[in-house]
Amino acid sequence: MNTAELELALKKQRLQIHGETLRADFGRHAAGLRPAFAGADLAVDAAHWLRAHPQVVVATTVALLVAKPSRAWRWGRRAFLGWQAWRKLRGLIDQRPL
Repeated sequence: MNTAELELALKKQRLQIHGETLRADFGRHAAGLRPAFAGADLAVDAAHWLRAHPQVVVATTVALLVAKPSRAWRWGRRAFLGWQAWRKLRGLIDQRPL
C-alpha cells in the first residue's frame, strides 16, 4: 500500500469516527423529541391499519348513522371540511418553490 492510499484510508477512518460521534450527539440532543416521534409513528401505523381494513371505517360510519344521525352528519361535515382544508394545504405545499 503506497502512502496516498494509506492517507486516504486514514482520512476515511477519521471521517467515519467523526460521523459516529455526530450521530451519537444528535441522538442525545434529540432524546426530548422521542415522545413526539413515537406519537407520530403510532398515528402512521393507525392510518396504515385503517387503510388495510376499510370495513372498520364503513361499519363505524353505519353504526353512527343508525345510532345518532345528527351527530354523524355533524362529524361527517367536519371530516369533509378537514379533508378539503388538507387538499388545499397540500396544494400550497406542492406549489411552494424549494
